[in-house]
Amino acid sequence: MIEPNNTKNCSNAIVKMLENHGVTHVFGIPGAKIDSLFVALKHSKIKLILCQHEQNAAFMAAAFGRLTGKVGVCIATSGPGVTNLTTGLATATSEGDPVLAIGGEVPVSERLKKTHQSLDSTSLMKAATKLSEEILSAEQVGEVLGNAIRVAESGRPGAVFLSLPKDIGLADYPGDTNASWGKPIPMGAAALSTIQEALDILNASKRPIVILGMQASSRETSEGLISFFKSSGIPYVSTFQGAGAWVSQASGATYAGRIGLFRNQPADKLLDQADAVLTIGYDPIEYDPSIWNTNSTRPVICVDVIPAQQDNAFLPATELIGDIGESLAALAGRVEIKLDPAYLIAAKAAVKEIQNTLDEGASMNKFPVQPLRLVHELQKQMTPNTHVALDVGSNYIWTNRYCAADYARQVLVSNGQQTLGVSIPWGIAMSLLYPGERVLTSSGDGGFLFTATELATAVRVGAKFVHVIWDSGSFDMVAFQEQAHYGETAGIQLGHYDPVKFAESFGCKGYSVQSADELPGIFEKAFQSDVPVLIHVPVDYSLNERLMQNVIQSFVN
Repeated sequence: MIEPNNTKNCSNAIVKMLENHGVTHVFGIPGAKIDSLFVALKHSKIKLILCQHEQNAAFMAAAFGRLTGKVGVCIATSGPGVTNLTTGLATATSEGDPVLAIGGEVPVSERLKKTHQSLDSTSLMKAATKLSEEILSAEQVGEVLGNAIRVAESGRPGAVFLSLPKDIGLADYPGDTNASWGKPIPMGAAALSTIQEALDILNASKRPIVILGMQASSRETSEGLISFFKSSGIPYVSTFQGAGAWVSQASGATYAGRIGLFRNQPADKLLDQADAVLTIGYDPIEYDPSIWNTNSTRPVICVDVIPAQQDNAFLPATELIGDIGESLAALAGRVEIKLDPAYLIAAKAAVKEIQNTLDEGASMNKFPVQPLRLVHELQKQMTPNTHVALDVGSNYIWTNRYCAADYARQVLVSNGQQTLGVSIPWGIAMSLLYPGERVLTSSGDGGFLFTATELATAVRVGAKFVHVIWDSGSFDMVAFQEQAHYGETAGIQLGHYDPVKFAESFGCKGYSVQSADELPGIFEKAFQSDVPVLIHVPVDYSLNERLMQNVIQSFVN
């Protein structure tokens, strides 16, 4: 007979292996098929964060993964508990976040029966993860868990899913929990031949540009990035998940802004002038190559941890595959470019154009508040010790275009799946990772309600953050694009709710802005609060046509 409180069972073994790997928090919701894992966590060093919804548990785990580089862990019971994880895991895989998800399952002997919560969860999860497997025997636990962690953290990171049948979780584990399960293997720089090919291309160019993608924004690559830009002086742009302005501050290189969604930014204009492109940690899901590189004959150099997925619009001339920081270090000091002076002037003009637009917002005093004024106020709050999580919507476009990031992964954004509802779960995760530091989150009024019940979790675990709700009464990001494409909108109108009362009902604080000039004072009070704060800002999105103006229609070689 299986002893439910047996400390030698597989659930306790899994928890011990996670402890050994450095896992500090696990996010999830219990259930009968996974309860042995929750009992094991109760007696461990790992802190369990009980969530309101499994999807949000996956979002929180993904934030931990993105910010630490090690797997964030989420757990759920069988059936609907597992299916609720799917959106969070798909988002993590698309956006390079290492996540380990463990889902409960009916006992092995009942797997083919029509019994409660029986589900072929591993098949379901294959499309949302890098790896999806079921543990079918106690002997496999270390092997399957260790390999899954390696898959999640290696190459371009992503989510992995393990199905744990109830009887396996309760069975004795016969192996060694202290073995090096999941131990990472460091990578070296790219092959010398490809480094030389890259140097030949760069040194022959006059107007090169660098695109920083999401994998370039990790702290592990920062030293290599800064060294490369200090020695080369090449201007750069970044995707919404790229490293942003902090590289410029540290290296002296010219940052020309962000690219993404619509091809009409100052950074896009500079990109069109480039005669060679170096992408660093770039994934095409961030900004489709068909938008920015169609019909181009200029060479593209790809620096990444995995080979590029070849595309008609993205066929690199050479690829530096290996540790990104190490590969950049191998390039640094060997780039000898005579940059076109007119091109450098254009790069600096791009920076000035972005700043002019942001400055324009400072004098916008209309109410409801105009987006550029709100972005201007948000930028003032983004101190070096402020961690930021952006939800998806029109708010996400305005903020990503004009708010600079001071350091690596200061700003989290969903730029792969563009998943609504991520900001509050991410904010909770940031507060747990960086206790005592400022956390600022932002969403539209629609995206807020996707995950707003996690305010209960935030209060319960002592998380603190300031959340700004851009209220237009609609799914505005959909609305303005429908209007541009079809001349009318459909399915976008939302109802009214009172964010202040909503906040108070969860034990949080709430403010409703009555004028743009109130924002600085409200932010000051909000960041002094000991509980999460909602700031409700009615927004006038009538300037949204500017987001799609002057889209570059053809490639300029």
